[in-house]
Amino acid sequence: MSDVAKEYAAGLAAGVATVIIGHPFDTVKVKLQKHNTEAHGVKYKNALHCTARILSSEGVRGLYRGATPSFVGMAFESSLLFGFYSQMKQSLQGEVHSSRPQLQVIIPSAACGGAIISFVLCPSELVKCRMQLQGTDTAITKYERYVGPLDCALKTLKSGGIKGIFRGGFTTLLRESIGNAVFFSTYEFSRHYLHLRLESTSRYLNPESKLLIDVGVGIVTGGLAGMAFWATVFPLDVAKTIIQTSPASRSTSNPFLTLNSIYRRVGLNGCYAGLGPTLVRAFPANAAAIVTWELTAKLLGVKRE
Repeated sequence: MSDVAKEYAAGLAAGVATVIIGHPFDTVKVKLQKHNTEAHGVKYKNALHCTARILSSEGVRGLYRGATPSFVGMAFESSLLFGFYSQMKQSLQGEVHSSRPQLQVIIPSAACGGAIISFVLCPSELVKCRMQLQGTDTAITKYERYVGPLDCALKTLKSGGIKGIFRGGFTTLLRESIGNAVFFSTYEFSRHYLHLRLESTSRYLNPESKLLIDVGVGIVTGGLAGMAFWATVFPLDVAKTIIQTSPASRSTSNPFLTLNSIYRRVGLNGCYAGLGPTLVRAFPANAAAIVTWELTAKLLGVKRE
């Protein structure tokens, strides 16, 4: 297996780890974004109230509703993102020689990777969000019922065509391009700083201890990078959820008009509805992704700085 293929395989493993850890938090986030931005209707007091309501009406399975398209989408998306980022970074670094991470290398590599994966994420997240919203809560009856993810995708294609399944695509592209530039910048600089601080200590440790240090660094850097991602682009994610779960015939697909409408209805809090569970999810989910990515790459024999 070539190093290129190994990078894409490591990214795929990272995506699976992200969904396993993060999907329940994502389900809560989507419900808060949709229902707590409406002028009237079902409201959740907070993330705990939303979680308790899901568990009482649907059980643990409810927290993983919509996980199938997430597994498919995130596995493919992470493979593309991490693989493309690694390859483009190596290509650009051929012209830039420095012991420190270089923003002129990281930002274009991450932003281009984010733009590419948005075409995979948009339809998979649209299906995921619609599946997450329907649930089995008897108080929520105005959303179309789907038998499963495939049924949701087919009905969306039938009613809206290709344009319908890619509804929210521009917002997804903006979120992923900006967010991943922030994500990988935070990851690379925090990783560089921590390894510098630990360099004098790690040289005297055995391989098992060094592995534990690498895992610890991956947890911290991945967690911080994930939180930085969502803190930066969260309003765009709120807009994306509203756009993808609203009937196309009577709503705009412009994220800025959507956010303006939310702000006028429920204020600034509406633009950050669901931020709590998202930040709680961001640390463990992205820590798992980075640790899985780094360890899988190491097991496959990929050499990194």
